[in-house]
Amino acid sequence: MTDLFTPRSDAPHIRELAEIGGRSDTRDVLAHATKQARDDYDDYFIVDIDAHVSEDHFWGEVLDLIDNDVWRQIGMDQFGKFAGNNALLNIQPGMSHQSVGGRIGHQGRKEPMAGEEGHPFVTAARRGMDAMGLDYQVVFPSAMLLLGMHPQDEVEVVLGRAFNRWLTEVILPPNPRLKGMLYLPYNTPEVCEELVEKYADNDGIIGYTVCSTRNNPVHSDVYTRLYKLIEDSGKPLAFHSGYHWGDPSFAQLNRFLSMHALSFTHYNQIHVTNWIINAMPERFPKIKMVWVESGLAWIPFLMQRLDHEVLMRPSEAPGLKRLPSEYMKEMWYTTQPMERTNMELLEATMKSFNAETQLLYSSDWPHWDWDAPSTITRLPFLSEQAKRNILGLNAARVFNLPTDRQKPPAEQVLQDRPGIS
Repeated sequence: MTDLFTPRSDAPHIRELAEIGGRSDTRDVLAHATKQARDDYDDYFIVDIDAHVSEDHFWGEVLDLIDNDVWRQIGMDQFGKFAGNNALLNIQPGMSHQSVGGRIGHQGRKEPMAGEEGHPFVTAARRGMDAMGLDYQVVFPSAMLLLGMHPQDEVEVVLGRAFNRWLTEVILPPNPRLKGMLYLPYNTPEVCEELVEKYADNDGIIGYTVCSTRNNPVHSDVYTRLYKLIEDSGKPLAFHSGYHWGDPSFAQLNRFLSMHALSFTHYNQIHVTNWIINAMPERFPKIKMVWVESGLAWIPFLMQRLDHEVLMRPSEAPGLKRLPSEYMKEMWYTTQPMERTNMELLEATMKSFNAETQLLYSSDWPHWDWDAPSTITRLPFLSEQAKRNILGLNAARVFNLPTDRQKPPAEQVLQDRPGIS
């Protein structure tokens, strides 16, 4: 008869964890990141400038804040009868392939919050910030990233207004470590102006965001007053990229990964090109431009490409006083998803746009391809000061954030969840 192992009474207790999925506790999913925080960067000031609220999981709350009676009734009717979390949205075919037949379990906002008071997103966000060792986290929408392609501009307007109310009235006030960027319904410039003025003094709103997946020419004169308002506010303007398998450019791509790889860089490349070639940095020199979630590899490519073309055809960019790459070195970029399969290329990429002062850490949590702060602390070619700048000090400068510590010690976070192996 085989002797069964009997644990010692004083042995550490190890909890059995279920398979990680959408309903897993954030602290369990991020337990390894918490140990990294304890060992590598607990004394760093860290700002995550791109995480997501997964507003579609609370879509009924957003729809209920629509200020137009007709659209609110249509939205709630769709929500209750057939569309659920996709009510009024413009979801494209093929997006369900993102989970690879269920093999990639999205960490959504479905985890149980038994015994916790307050909004479940705010609780999950606090757990995530504490577990990753973040002082602040800036949150963006998720499903609404495609709203710029909606065929009805008025839908973007009513949902943009409702989302901003939900963000500023429900999500941001309970935890001052959470910050937001105002959603601008960019297809309707006059409403963008109205919203910038309305929320100019809101403490939780530290900037403005345009969801990049759209075909608007960013240099159009219809945005002149909007850009002047943003410039005067002193808050940055961010373009958050996204995917769009329905774009004719990507119709010949037959895999989700192909579309995902190209479309996230595609839209921001077009907007950066228009922004620079039409001399917007000369017209609005005080606007702090932030380009979000396109990775880094495209930046030196576009710098070289635009410099080359402008030198050959300067008459087509008469407003420029410098080379495009020089303007691009004064903008800010976010890390995620940081391509790091070739360290020599990554090092050269970071040098090309002065990453030490222009790069901002972002996690993209809770999406499937998220990056922990260790993606920066473990880069072998960065100096200690460069790591601290990228992980938080650059963001403090761009967003005017205080740099005093906001997070609990990582060791305390681990002690609060004993038994995580």
